[in-house]
Amino acid sequence: IMALRRALHFVFKVGDRATTATFYRDVLGMKILRHEEFEEGCKATCNGPYDGKWSKTMVGFGPEDDHFVAELTYNYGVGEYQLGNDFLGLTLQSSQAVSNAKRLGWPLTQVEEAVYLTQAPGGYPFYIIDKQQPSHDPVQKVCLGVSDLQRSTRYWATLLGMTVMDKSQDKNTVLLGYSDSQCKLELRDTGGKVDHGTAFGRIAFSCPREQLPDIEALMKKEKETILNPLVSLDTPGKATVEVVILADPDGHEICFVGDEAFRQLSAVDPRGNELLDKAMAEDKSNEWFAKNKMQKPAA
Repeated sequence: IMALRRALHFVFKVGDRATTATFYRDVLGMKILRHEEFEEGCKATCNGPYDGKWSKTMVGFGPEDDHFVAELTYNYGVGEYQLGNDFLGLTLQSSQAVSNAKRLGWPLTQVEEAVYLTQAPGGYPFYIIDKQQPSHDPVQKVCLGVSDLQRSTRYWATLLGMTVMDKSQDKNTVLLGYSDSQCKLELRDTGGKVDHGTAFGRIAFSCPREQLPDIEALMKKEKETILNPLVSLDTPGKATVEVVILADPDGHEICFVGDEAFRQLSAVDPRGNELLDKAMAEDKSNEWFAKNKMQKPAA
């Protein structure tokens, strides 16, 4: 049954939509898969603990059915977020992205042979492997910091059913995944407490809808944290999805969503680019703060 589970996306909070859009579109070469605007906070706190107007933009190299993508959440009233040591990087393979970065003067640091480190706006680390972009998903893994590798491996492998694919004692890492063809999860022991800052993200997976109550029941039995018990999320005019939101032993947020409805909800919207550009053009929040001689608040 675990083979039916899929890694879907990682949620990043962004304070500057325009520069962020440049990074994902022009540097990495991802596409805007869909863009949505919301007048009030999300029932499952997708946008963080904020109540006001916000937007969600899904970006990736291809549809979420077979690609791991980024969910960019933007709260109109927040200009920046405090980074922690919880998110340690997303790794993707694309020499095209390396040459885009060089052409656009986007800072790159070579960290090993044919591997460059760069940062998305907000300071999120991205590792780009300088090799030809594969025909399948170029996104290879997401790395999260943990304080006790053994305890975290038990949580993700034994309780959430991921397969341990690799271990490195030198690097203090464990690589896990639901299948070889998907984006992997790498856990790295940070040797201390995991700090989530205010920029903390969330990783999302899908599973057959019928598994959601079982996941919730198992976490209750194991006395692990359930941030949101099984809840239905409505998107007007789209499929209603059901989610359970968990936290691992270090407080990393994990969303499990029913796959069947999610495949409908996550269909690519051909107007995605246009909707994002329109929302950015209409966003007067920076001007409002400037006019009132205020800085847009940091979270």
